[in-house]
Amino acid sequence: MPSSPPTSADVIGFFDTATSSVSYIVADPQTQSCAIVDAVLDYDPNGGRTGARSAEMILAAVAARGLKVTWILETHVHADHLSAAGFLRRTTGARVAIGAEVTRVQSFFGTLFHLAPTPSGAEFDHLFHDREQFQVGNVTATAMHTPGHTPACMSYLIGDALFVGDTLFMPDYGTARCDFPGGNAAELYTSIQGLLSLPEETRVFVCHDYAPNGRAVQWETTVKAQRANVHIDGVTQADYVAMRTARDKALALPPLILPAVQVNIRAGNMPPPESNGVSYLKIPLDRF
Repeated sequence: MPSSPPTSADVIGFFDTATSSVSYIVADPQTQSCAIVDAVLDYDPNGGRTGARSAEMILAAVAARGLKVTWILETHVHADHLSAAGFLRRTTGARVAIGAEVTRVQSFFGTLFHLAPTPSGAEFDHLFHDREQFQVGNVTATAMHTPGHTPACMSYLIGDALFVGDTLFMPDYGTARCDFPGGNAAELYTSIQGLLSLPEETRVFVCHDYAPNGRAVQWETTVKAQRANVHIDGVTQADYVAMRTARDKALALPPLILPAVQVNIRAGNMPPPESNGVSYLKIPLDRF
């Protein structure tokens, strides 16, 4: 008799110390199909050099386990690291996907960077809509629109594993900032409540950890533990918005936001080369 579809996926995390980012392999143990979530492209801002060491570590783990990559998933347009999605698509042939509201983010930053043409969503192979289901092998997955940090943020529930991007950090660190274009603290609060309504044993995987108070880096928690998140536990939406607004005003911009956004709205691809064969990133002056 055929085996039942698995309800749990195998998850392997990769921590990037330069950006405090976590990337993941999510694999179906039956079929060996897998997705890669939020992969990092190495970038040296001093020399403007890119590298694929971090992504190649993920691919080495894929090969060692005999996995086949079928999805490259982005939770949102990251502002703190360059995405390796383009490199991974060229290497594996897998589809790159993100939330359908990415076009709002592309429109804003396309105007800011004076891009012609403005990215339009077609840079990605698939745009997910809220509650759209898909498969990672035999494991059923659901794309959940969780706006607030950005208008395009998606969380991915793959079996019993939830990948939340920047929406939630570990429970002792809090939640995402909401002062990027299109961000909204009230929306983020609502998005988080939706995530916390999932079964308490749901595994939660975050996109960053900053190891507060000197603890070891962590990236896996549960819905039950997140219900006690220091920014959420016992907090009303109004109080959350007030806290988030005040906190965000004191935050500096991520160091890599300008190069990262230009690459990430293009699905992890560099700007097209100019007539001399060189790709260039732009720095808008006095806009932030």
